Amino acid sequence: MKVVLASNNPGKLAELQAMFAPLGVQWVRQSELGIPEAPEPHHTFVENALAKARHASALSGLPALADDAGMCVDAFGGLPGVQTAYYCTRFGYEKSDANNLRALLEQMKDVTQRRAAMVSTLVAVRSPLDPEPLIAVGRAVGEIAREPVGSGGFGFDPVMYIPELGCTFAQVSDEVKNAHSHRGKAARDMLRLMREHWL
Repeated sequence: MKVVLASNNPGKLAELQAMFAPLGVQWVRQSELGIPEAPEPHHTFVENALAKARHASALSGLPALADDAGMCVDAFGGLPGVQTAYYCTRFGYEKSDANNLRALLEQMKDVTQRRAAMVSTLVAVRSPLDPEPLIAVGRAVGEIAREPVGSGGFGFDPVMYIPELGCTFAQVSDEVKNAHSHRGKAARDMLRLMREHWL
């Protein structure tokens, strides 16, 4: 069985391929098939992930798995949420992980309530019009650190302090991160769903 991974984010792709290896299916990155990024006009992770999965399935003719993820900061009412990748552009910076970190820390400089959650929503479809998409959600709750710590991971990992680990996601190995992360939790649930419904 071949399944398209509907993402062009290299960090996300590496994590997903490692997490889904036990399923024993052949994963194909959408970029390998010349499939462009899907529009993400929605305000929720699940709607955007579903749009990405349906888009990749329609253009490939294959089942597809998509992820929509982001940082939800309590002090900002859950934002940046689905706009996480573009967060820094709201403050005049060019889109990049480094600028996202800078913008978030600048906006939180005087904020004492630093609780936040990284959220991952995975959606899998058998076909573009699949009436029963599989949906799995994972959350990792922690606090926004005062400054970046660690050199691993990607995105907001250097400022996502996880109390149960006593450090940021950027300070742990890939194995430890995947065991505790939002994407790891969603992937484990999606593996279960795919085994129950597809295999």
